[in-house]
Amino acid sequence: MGNPCADFDGYRQFVVVMLPQLKWLDGKEIERSERIQAMQNYSAVEQQIREQEEAYCLRRAKEKEEAQRKLEEEKEIEDKKRRNPGFDRRWYTDTHAALPVSTENKDHLQVLKSQEEEHVMGTLDENEDDMAFWNKPSSFTPESRLETLRHMEKQRQAQEKLSKNEKVKPPRTLITEDGKVLNVNEAKLDFSLKDDEKHNQLILDLAVYRYMDTSLIEVDVQPTYVRVMVKGKPFQLILSAEVQPDRSSAKRSQTTGHLVICMPKVGDVITGGRPTSKSVETTSDNNGEQTNPRKKKIERLEVDPSKHSYPDVTTIVQEKKYKPKSLKSQPKILPSEEDPDFEDNPEVPPLI
Repeated sequence: MGNPCADFDGYRQFVVVMLPQLKWLDGKEIERSERIQAMQNYSAVEQQIREQEEAYCLRRAKEKEEAQRKLEEEKEIEDKKRRNPGFDRRWYTDTHAALPVSTENKDHLQVLKSQEEEHVMGTLDENEDDMAFWNKPSSFTPESRLETLRHMEKQRQAQEKLSKNEKVKPPRTLITEDGKVLNVNEAKLDFSLKDDEKHNQLILDLAVYRYMDTSLIEVDVQPTYVRVMVKGKPFQLILSAEVQPDRSSAKRSQTTGHLVICMPKVGDVITGGRPTSKSVETTSDNNGEQTNPRKKKIERLEVDPSKHSYPDVTTIVQEKKYKPKSLKSQPKILPSEEDPDFEDNPEVPPLI
């Protein structure tokens, strides 16, 4: 496809003879009879091919010269347009020439009107030139293809100049100056927010484009809202309950491409206050009379390291020291005469 040799008369017979190992050519099988016939007529076919080759080379040389000449003419026209901004290939007279001072106001309006007409005419001329370029028959040569690429590059540069002159669109406001979070769906994506009471979490299902790369998605979960950037376009939603960002997870479905964000809710709120002590009241069993409330003393640990006190373990158990009884300390027991069993024997010496 596109090979200029295929336009030569007798090229098939020439190729069949020059490539004997070839079995198929241009989707058609080379039969043995065709190869024999091509070899018989090879001398005439070769001379015909050589003549067409010489003619083709001469034609290509002329086409290259013509393309070079056109390119030089275009460069000359561009140089003239740069030197004379009012030149549009029609050689109009200078519309900015000085006018008599007596008709200043009228002439000023005429100049403005001529400038507007010139701008409109220039735009029309560009459109006409563009239509003429694409409707012009092409010779399908390498030079013509290069000319087409240069024309497309000029159009692209002109579009870039117009886009630079346009005003830049201000960014979307996501959070107001007073700190209020707004709901934004600039990406125009379908979504659903589900409250899963069983697992105590919020589930956001965002219908992201199925064949979009995941690297173009940015997820930011905050305690009161969630923000998703899809190809630079923000999606922001205020949540109905406070969630835990550090425990949230974002997954993407491999079948539908949806983005599923699971955000656990905040459970018990932990406060830093100290528990208050309550007084205990006792009641009597029979009369039901209340006794005076008795406050228990709360023992607290000492924080100051200089006031640390260590208990003396040697005095935990108090042992009683054994003291032997002396005989002198014992009281003297004297018999009483009133005792019925008392017998006074004079031979027994008295007790010391």
